[in-house]
Amino acid sequence: MCLVTRETRPDCELIRFVSGPDGVIVPDIQSRLPGRGVWVTAERTMLKQAASGKLFARGLKADVRVSADLADQVSALLKASALGRLGLARKAGQLAVGFTKAAAAIESSKAGTVLVATDGAEDGRRKMQAIVRRNRRANGLQMIDCWSSEELSLAIGRTNVIHAAVLAGPAGESFKQAVLRLLRFEGQAGEDAVKPQDSDV
Repeated sequence: MCLVTRETRPDCELIRFVSGPDGVIVPDIQSRLPGRGVWVTAERTMLKQAASGKLFARGLKADVRVSADLADQVSALLKASALGRLGLARKAGQLAVGFTKAAAAIESSKAGTVLVATDGAEDGRRKMQAIVRRNRRANGLQMIDCWSSEELSLAIGRTNVIHAAVLAGPAGESFKQAVLRLLRFEGQAGEDAVKPQDSDV
């Protein structure tokens, strides 16, 4: 049950929080930390509402402190979780790296998520957007720009990664769900970097 709305939701739509040894609220992204926990709908706005009052203290029945950057901590943890799953997708062979390979995966309807580095060239971004739009009817196809080239490169184990496509499969789907959780938290779900449903005109 969400601490703010009092609505019951699936675990994937909530984030668990516990009190650390020093009484500071700690996000439990994987829902594995010991002790009493409370849940908040996985949205930045909801977390700010929970942090602005004494909801955490009431929910945990303890004196607790909430860090001013708690929402940013959650965002960073969600990004790190998704990058970890991106590495697993690579190991599972469910990743096409590089503009040409990513474009081929999109054209063949094998891609579920398209990644573009935040510091990639604008010309390459426009070209990738055009390819995604041409294939806008592909089921659930999204273009995401949450990470820099350095971050993508470290996660994938390659250098200078600008474009990549995550392919269908268990590992690819796991990554996609992690990304969607991050987008929902930031209020960007359904607001992709490109909107495949839009007309090219």
